Amino acid sequence: MAASILERRDLKAPTDWVAYAFIALFTVPFLIFNVAPILFTAYLSFMRWGIFGPPRYVGTANFRDAIENDHVRIAFGNILLYGLTIVPGVLVLGLLAALYVHNRWPLSSFARVCFFSPYVVSATVIGLVWVWLLDTRFGLINHYLAYLGFDYIPWLTSTTWALYGVSIASIWWDMGLAFVLILAALQDIPGDLYDAVEVDGATRWQRFWYVTLPMLRPVLSMVLTLQLISTLRIFSQVYVMTSGGPASASTSVLYEIYTVAIRNQKFGLAAAVSIMLFAVILVVTLLSRRLLREQQT
Repeated sequence: MAASILERRDLKAPTDWVAYAFIALFTVPFLIFNVAPILFTAYLSFMRWGIFGPPRYVGTANFRDAIENDHVRIAFGNILLYGLTIVPGVLVLGLLAALYVHNRWPLSSFARVCFFSPYVVSATVIGLVWVWLLDTRFGLINHYLAYLGFDYIPWLTSTTWALYGVSIASIWWDMGLAFVLILAALQDIPGDLYDAVEVDGATRWQRFWYVTLPMLRPVLSMVLTLQLISTLRIFSQVYVMTSGGPASASTSVLYEIYTVAIRNQKFGLAAAVSIMLFAVILVVTLLSRRLLREQQT
């Protein structure tokens, strides 16, 4: 009996340490740069800390301060407006761009490059370009609006327009990813489906409504979820284009976190706002996925 047990131990496969080493190349940086900061942020959210001196435990005071802070409330209200503006804009324009290229309309090859190229450019460059385009006096957009007989629009200097000015730049930047994903899904739709509905006498609109859209629903769900998360985390465009102004009209939650932590040295309060944003992103993502899954069934 003892001899058979020893034989089985000898037959046991040796541990493949090379495989563990390759796994560690991803796991260790992920734990250090992703999981550890999240845990440290959760810890800081219950502390009062200004980087100098030891953290002091204050319980839920940071969360109460965040809820009562006018700037934080404005920031959360702004990301709701950003979401209502940017997400539909990216979905609709990304779908239209994908349909244009997929149908091989004139200059579709050139349009493919134009639609996707902004996505590979850094947000800082995008912001600087749109600051020039949306300039009240010398911007290209206002120039053509004046040519058409419209008054100048203070895209980035008005409390009414600043948020929409940033949204326009964000839509132009984010549309590239939606375009590529939807175009790939369009190319995977079997041509037999279109042939079948054409035999039944379906119009172009009916083919789009009853064949194209249902087949695109999974990828549209993914694009919607990704864009919701991206919009809730908007920062670079706000930082470059408006610095959250005027009068916090275009600020976002991430920009407010940056202001509280880096400028005001209130890391505990910033951590509490970060946890609140994380909770909002988690809830919105789960709700959107659940609603879209119910529609698919």
